[in-house]
Amino acid sequence: MPLAVTGSVATDHLMSFRGKFADSLVVDQLDKIALSFLVEDLEVRRGGCAANIAFGLAALGVRPVLVAAVGEDIADYRSWLERHGVDCGSLHYSDTRHTARFICTTDDSHAQIASFYAGAMSEAREIELRPVQARVGHLDMVVVAPNDPEAMMRHTDECRSRGYRFAADPSQQLAWSDGDTIRRLIDGATYLFSNEYEAALIEQKTGWSALETLEHVENRIVTLGRAGVRVERRGVDPWTVDAVAGVEAVEPTGVGDAFRAGFLAAVAAGLPHLQAAQTGCVLAAYVVEGVGTQEYAFTQREFCRRLHDAYGDEAAAAVTGWLLPDA
Repeated sequence: MPLAVTGSVATDHLMSFRGKFADSLVVDQLDKIALSFLVEDLEVRRGGCAANIAFGLAALGVRPVLVAAVGEDIADYRSWLERHGVDCGSLHYSDTRHTARFICTTDDSHAQIASFYAGAMSEAREIELRPVQARVGHLDMVVVAPNDPEAMMRHTDECRSRGYRFAADPSQQLAWSDGDTIRRLIDGATYLFSNEYEAALIEQKTGWSALETLEHVENRIVTLGRAGVRVERRGVDPWTVDAVAGVEAVEPTGVGDAFRAGFLAAVAAGLPHLQAAQTGCVLAAYVVEGVGTQEYAFTQREFCRRLHDAYGDEAAAAVTGWLLPDA
């Protein structure tokens, strides 16, 4: 299943604050806010939503095509991704801008304050998907992950006009988007991914209720943090999958990207949505247990064993049949 992942590629600068941001906020002075936080550590990691999703897909045996705009400073990062099974042959290189940067501080309650420098990502609007399709043969699915806003709209419009199935993942870009923009980004999607807050924001800004949203997308996948994930589908009652139990959360950055990668990898393998959601939850557990969005590693057998421990025999049988067909 040729799967293209569009969106950001970035370097993550991740810091931890030993305390709670909320303790330093004065509600009636927020219009004059001027705060700094003394952090105890700094981790510089590979990141960006599209790269994170592509890395997760590759970890589960899918060879995704990464479609993104980057700077000439990406050489080491590109080598890393290619060594781990990501097709980087459709990257667009900027002549003048650095690869994007994500700078994020997380407090003890896992609240986050972050800034994002777009850099080369602003040129993603120049990327057309048709040459990508011509290079790889065909595209069964396009993931439209957070990216330059104009690029997201261009990719979504091209998916509709060329008949490519697509997964809409507007997440961080919802804050700047008005209702018309969001409707344009998600209408016709095979999958709409969001967390619980983002799902509510989509409904508020579009004016569509949850049921009305499902008139415009085939499936809505809502991650619920520690509570797992809710899957909504046209004509079917919503259902949930619990998160993996016993996980010691260290750093939440990239958890949503990992869930999307696991879910879509299982879908690409032909698994039902139940096993896809379970696969996504297990991959997300690997990410939240460490610092960095692409620092996890496992064998296929280890992954199947962990999924079995979390979700039982039936789930494990389906996923093992995919990841370990000769077992």
